[in-house]
Amino acid sequence: MSGRAAGRVGKPHGRDGSFYVDEPSDALGGRARVTIAGVEREIERRAGTDERPLIRVSGVGDRDAAGALRGEPLLVDEPDAPLETDEWLVSDLVGCRIDGLGYVERVLDGPSCDVLEVGPDGVLVPFVSDAVKRVDIESREIEIDRAFLGV
Repeated sequence: MSGRAAGRVGKPHGRDGSFYVDEPSDALGGRARVTIAGVEREIERRAGTDERPLIRVSGVGDRDAAGALRGEPLLVDEPDAPLETDEWLVSDLVGCRIDGLGYVERVLDGPSCDVLEVGPDGVLVPFVSDAVKRVDIESREIEIDRAFLGV
């Protein structure tokens, strides 16, 4: 499933497999299903707040199972509308290589733009035209303006 990031599996809560959602986005909304680690799961329980949601999903029955998924992205179905030119799905960007920095680990929602977290050191690259010269989804590569970023 390709999808839109709706957050990440956070800290387990209790013993029934519930967990907090880190970095929640509006995409989670009233969704009934999410994909975690490539497996589509039904949301069985919702609690917490919009800022700090707490959910339990099918197939995750205890604290250890929730803990094993910690940090995994929560993906939700993308609308069927085609993407505009220079638009990409988060799932397409994650895993792309940026020469000399590593691979895109995740895409963060910044206050003014999306931010790519790259490599084991977590280098942050603003996803704006001044910083990103080219995105090639077919070859899984992103070219950046090193001078602009100072790297």
